[in-house]
Amino acid sequence: MQEQELELQAVIGFKGTVQSSLILHPDQEHLIFPLGCTVVLRNLLQRTQCFLQGHDNQVNCITVSKSGKLLASGQKTFMGFPADVIIWNFEERREIHRLSLHKVAVTSLCFSCDETYLATLGGQDDNSLVVWEVERGIAICGTPAATDTAHCVRFFNNSEFSLVTGGNYHVVVWQFDLPNKKLRPTQANLGQMKRVTTNVLIDHADQFVYCGTSTGDFLQVDLSRGLFKQLCPKGGPGRAFQLGVTCSALLPEGDMLLGTGDGTVARINGETLAIRAQCKVLGGVTSIALTDDGTHFFCGTTLSNIYWVDTDTLTAELRNTCHHERINYVAFPRGYSEVFATCSVTDIRVWNATTRQELLRIQVPNMECYCLDFMPDGKSIISGWSDGKVRAFLPQSGKLCYAINDAQKNGVTAVAISGDCGRIVTGGMEGEVRVWRLGRQTQTMEASLKEHRGRVWCIKMTDDDSSAVSASADGSCIIWDLNTKTRKLCLFESTMFKSLAYHPDESQLLTTGSDRKVAYWDTFDGQAIRVLEASDEGELCTLSMSKSGSHYVSGGEERLVKLWDYDRGVAEHLGVGHSGTITCAAIAPDQTFIVTTGTEGAILIWTMPPEFVGKCNEMPE
Repeated sequence: MQEQELELQAVIGFKGTVQSSLILHPDQEHLIFPLGCTVVLRNLLQRTQCFLQGHDNQVNCITVSKSGKLLASGQKTFMGFPADVIIWNFEERREIHRLSLHKVAVTSLCFSCDETYLATLGGQDDNSLVVWEVERGIAICGTPAATDTAHCVRFFNNSEFSLVTGGNYHVVVWQFDLPNKKLRPTQANLGQMKRVTTNVLIDHADQFVYCGTSTGDFLQVDLSRGLFKQLCPKGGPGRAFQLGVTCSALLPEGDMLLGTGDGTVARINGETLAIRAQCKVLGGVTSIALTDDGTHFFCGTTLSNIYWVDTDTLTAELRNTCHHERINYVAFPRGYSEVFATCSVTDIRVWNATTRQELLRIQVPNMECYCLDFMPDGKSIISGWSDGKVRAFLPQSGKLCYAINDAQKNGVTAVAISGDCGRIVTGGMEGEVRVWRLGRQTQTMEASLKEHRGRVWCIKMTDDDSSAVSASADGSCIIWDLNTKTRKLCLFESTMFKSLAYHPDESQLLTTGSDRKVAYWDTFDGQAIRVLEASDEGELCTLSMSKSGSHYVSGGEERLVKLWDYDRGVAEHLGVGHSGTITCAAIAPDQTFIVTTGTEGAILIWTMPPEFVGKCNEMPE
C-alpha cells in the first residue's frame, strides 16, 4: 500500500547560519530562505507560506535571478556523494533542472544578468567552478576554482561572460569563452595582503569588486586590471570589523551595507569607504535583503532572527525569531490547541499556533531544557533542566513560580503531571524516578524509585493518577504504582527505549526506541502483543497518540513523520520536511494538526488528513 503525503501547513524556523540565505524576491512580496532540506517562500502580504521540496539534505545556498522567474538552490551532503543544484520555476513552484556534478557540497550560486547561465561553486572537497546553460540544464565548462578553497562566485552586472570568485588568499576574475568552452582566470593583485574572502560585491558599472574578508577588512579591487585600490576600515588591524565581514549589499545611490560576525550592520560611503552609520543586532549577520527602492532591508542573523532595518537611520526592528539550536520537546496545554510550548538549549518559547508568532520566551542562560509540560489547570509550565532543577514558570509573564533544587542528579530528563495538579513525577539522567507532592508553598519528595540503570527518556501517567510508566535507555519500561510506591510491572527489550504512549483505554502501551520498532504491550501482564518495523534506518525518538487511540504519530532519525492506523498497524501518511532528527511530535488536542520539532531547530506544523479528524476525536468506549 502506497503511503500518502502529509500536507505541510506551516514552518516556524529559519536557518540563519547559511550565508546570504535570506532573499527578498524582486516582486517585493516573497521572502525566500532555506530551512533544512526545504526552501520556504513566505508571502509577506498574505502571511502564507509555500515550500520547495526536492533536496535530500541541508540546503547550503540559494539565489534568485534578476527577473525573479528562476530560483536555484544547492545542498550539502555526505563525503563522497554528489551534491545537487536544483533550478526552480518560481511562478509554478516546480523543479526545472537538477544539476548533479559537485561532490559533498555546493557553496555558492549566481545567475548571469540575462539568466542564460548559472555559475556554481563546489565546497572545499570539490572546489570546482562550473558554468551551466539554464535553458537545457547542461554543464558548458568547469575548472578548479583555485589552488586553495573558494567561497563565493558572482557574475558581472552587465556582462554574461565575466565573473569573479573569492576564497582563501585569492580573488580571481574569470572570462568565460563560450566558443571554446573555457574559463580563463586573471588573478587579482593584492600585493602583500593575505586575506580570506568570504563574499564579493560588484558595483553597478562593473568597475570595482568589493571583497568582504574573515579578518574584518573590506577591500576594493579594480576589475579592469585586477589591482587592489583601498580597504576599509582604515587605521590598522585594531579598527577592523570584529569576527569578519560576513555579507554585503549595494544601495542604488552607490553606498554599501556591510554585515559582520559580531552583529554590526554598517553603512559605508561608496567612494571613500568611510563608515557613515552602524547598528547592532543579535547574532552574526549572515544576509542582507534590500527592497527595490533601497530604503529598507531584511537582515538575517546566526541566532535565526530576522530584522527589518531602515537604510538611512539603521534602526533595526525584530520581525521574526525562532529556535537556532535543537528543540528537545513540544507540549500543548490540556485540551487547548491555540498555543504550544517548545524547549531548546537555552530557552522555552510559547507560540501561537495560528499566527505562528512567539508569545513568550523564558531564558535560563547556559542551561538546557530537556522536557516541559503544562499544568492541567494551565496555571504554570513545568520544565526539567540540565542542572538538575525542576522550574515552574507562569505561562503569561514567564516569571519563575518555584524551583525544586537538586530534583535529579545531572539533569531532569522527563516529567509527568497528575490530573489533579497535586503531584509531579520526574525522571533523571542517572535513572531515578521521583514523585513530588505540590503544596501551596512547598514541594516535597514522596518517593525516590531507583531501578533504572540508564537515562529516563519518557514518563506517562494514567488518567486516574494511580500509576506511572517510565521508559529508560537501559532497555526496560517500568509501570509504578504511585499509591504504594512500588513496581507493578516491568517490560524488557534489547533496545534503548526513547518514548512511550498509553492507548486511551490504558489496556495497551506503545513503546519505541533505538531498535527502530514500535511495540504494543499488554499493561495487564506485560506481554508484547505485536511489534512493527517502523523505520528503515535510524532510531525512533517520539510517539504521540490521538485522543481516541485510532491513530498515532512517530518520528526519529529517518527525518520522516509517519501517521499510523493503530489497529491495522500501517503507516498511512508520510511527512517529508525535517533535515535533522525529529526529537518530538505532538498531535494537537483538537486533532486537526500535528506539530513536530527537530535537531535543526525547526518547528513544522502538519495538517491532520480531514478524513481522520472525526475518527481521532471519538471518545473510546
